[in-house]
Amino acid sequence: MTLCRKAAVLGQSDTMKSKYSQYYNRSLIHSYYAFAKNLTSQDLDKHIENKKHLTTLNIVIVVLCTIIILENLLVLLAVCRNKKFHSAMFFFIGNLAFSDLLAGSAYIANIFLSGSRTFELVPVQWFIREGTAFIALAASVFSLLAIAIERYIAITKVKVYGSTKTCRMFLLIGACWVTSILLGGLPIIGWNCINNLPECSAVLPLYSKKYILFVVTIFSLILLSIVILYVRIYLIVRSSRQEATNLQAYSLLKTVTIVLGVFIMCWLPAFTILLLDSSCRIQFCNILSKADIFFGFATLNSALNPVIYTLRSKDMRKEFLRVLCCWGVLQSGRPADRCLVPLKSSSSLEHCTHKHEHQTTPIMQDCTTCV
Repeated sequence: MTLCRKAAVLGQSDTMKSKYSQYYNRSLIHSYYAFAKNLTSQDLDKHIENKKHLTTLNIVIVVLCTIIILENLLVLLAVCRNKKFHSAMFFFIGNLAFSDLLAGSAYIANIFLSGSRTFELVPVQWFIREGTAFIALAASVFSLLAIAIERYIAITKVKVYGSTKTCRMFLLIGACWVTSILLGGLPIIGWNCINNLPECSAVLPLYSKKYILFVVTIFSLILLSIVILYVRIYLIVRSSRQEATNLQAYSLLKTVTIVLGVFIMCWLPAFTILLLDSSCRIQFCNILSKADIFFGFATLNSALNPVIYTLRSKDMRKEFLRVLCCWGVLQSGRPADRCLVPLKSSSSLEHCTHKHEHQTTPIMQDCTTCV
């Protein structure tokens, strides 16, 4: 009898047991992986043996995640050490950088706890491993949505700055993390396929296919929401009667195109593989066995976010150079005290934040280039 059949029998015999009692069953992961990936006991042993060493893809992803951690750490340092960046929009950018930093860290941890080490875990440890990565990546995506919401409100409402804006900022950031933790924690709470083998995902064998479909739907709705918000912003700016409207509109359109293009490019393959996973078994869709490639590509979005959202600020670029100078990376013979020279001018993003602090008309003329 193959291990797959044994797993099926195990799943049927455990239907009357609480799934939570299976969370520390060390043999469960072997059985469920064999069933979900359609492997015999011999095939599973070979699979474990082949996974004992890091692959070239794993090494590339580890290097990428290291870059993600370093560049997002640079963003956080720049925001924290310079008072010019202590404003709502830069805090949103800092939140995005923090979530991307966690995504890179979680993915590195995931890689070193994957492979043959997967089969040394008990289910609760497996849920924590995968759930942490889901939380970090979800927080990055929800941060993008929070920034889009904030920019839309700022460009369409009056008197949006001050205490009301600060409250909204904390509410959006808090909602981002609460939602991400809830989304990533649903499987360990109970939405999984333990004691229900036919519902198991081929990519993530302890996750329910319905949960995978739910996640894909949520992320697709987020993408649609971001598209709608930025289109609305563009239409509002285009309808402005200011002389510089055309130039500003084209600048906004360029930024929106970059943001949405990178988001779709990085996440669409992962969405596709997860959607396929929810409707197809691995014996009919061999591409599901290559899911690591798609998830690794999605992680690239966390590396590109700092480039898109921070390097458009001249002051942020100057602060990056100043931090690197203090670290001794870019001194180039310059005096060390130049690292601490305060910024002389405000960036367009910061300028918009303060210029309209007491504005009583909709903010859409000068802030269009801040996106």
